Amino acid sequence: MVWGFPWSYGIFQEYYSTTLPFSGASGIPAIGTSAMGILYMVAPFTFGSLICWPQYKRHAMIGGLLIMCISLGLSSICQTVPQLIVTQGIFYGIGGAVTYSPVVTFLDEWFVRKKGLAFGIMWAGTGLGGVVVPLLLQWLLNTYGFRTSLRIWTLALFLITLPLTFFLKPRLPVPATNHARITFTFLRNKTFWILQAGNIMQGLGFFVPSIYLPSYTKALGFNNTISTLPIILINIAAVIGSVSMGSIVDRTHVTTAILISTIGAMLSVFLIWGFSTSLPPLLTFCFITWPGILRTVQRSTGQMESSMVYSFLSLGRGVGNVVSGPVSEALIKTGNMGGLGLYGTQYGSLVIWTGVSAALGGVSIIGRRVGWL
Repeated sequence: MVWGFPWSYGIFQEYYSTTLPFSGASGIPAIGTSAMGILYMVAPFTFGSLICWPQYKRHAMIGGLLIMCISLGLSSICQTVPQLIVTQGIFYGIGGAVTYSPVVTFLDEWFVRKKGLAFGIMWAGTGLGGVVVPLLLQWLLNTYGFRTSLRIWTLALFLITLPLTFFLKPRLPVPATNHARITFTFLRNKTFWILQAGNIMQGLGFFVPSIYLPSYTKALGFNNTISTLPIILINIAAVIGSVSMGSIVDRTHVTTAILISTIGAMLSVFLIWGFSTSLPPLLTFCFITWPGILRTVQRSTGQMESSMVYSFLSLGRGVGNVVSGPVSEALIKTGNMGGLGLYGTQYGSLVIWTGVSAALGGVSIIGRRVGWL
């Protein structure tokens, strides 16, 4: 529920871009990238707080849920894009981070040997939410408009998520006076910074397809229902990829998973998405992207136990996401590049940006080759 909504933002992107009072306004992509980016970027603060005051993890989940619901409620009365960036973007991201961070720490406590697989299954829930949510949001937007749709989703988010928080618990009871010490020694670790570099660079492009694929599908002449298919297939693929990559991380070096991810992303972006001029190859791109749209954070967590390491990798991914919003908007305004397929349209520069960022995300592979990992 927390991640499924921002992962489906491409539906809102298309709606806001073509519907008053937001049509023609700049900054619309930044709404989605802000939500996703903040979800990642505030992780050092949320995880750090939970380390110091672990007895408040349950309170954090409920408090974060309330922040998300309030932010979406306020979004329904917004009149400008900057207002949506603050409410549907920034504040939703903050609430989401406060809600999901305790869940990550619980999972880290319960699993040791198969931690990578466990995290993969958890993140598969993100993709699963992204399969159902786009269909619901598209129907709501077509039927009621964005204001009523956001209010309905706010109510659904609260009623579905609140009962689930009572089933989440730590492996061991937490002493009420426990104040653990936060250490940042990993920031002096060369391995961390090599992985972080690839993580940030991959983050610059990995959110772009989910934002613009619905708009591109609509530009091909298909209706709103068909334009949701790319988002759905990306998220179905993410379910498969998350579980598979989590299992690979448990069995091999993390750079092996990154190599698979990098190659999958590059080939699907440059060869399939780049040359798509009709729906079948476009949907093929969405499905085989599964090894390429996985999170470097997720791939690394299986071998790094510290929640603070996880949180700083999340911060790096968030930086990439936030930057990708204004950059992608600027790229799409450059116009046609010339060439075949998508390369000959206004989306050509986005394809190149996404593919190059995916390739640079594999920098840790070079690090291992030269003996730095």
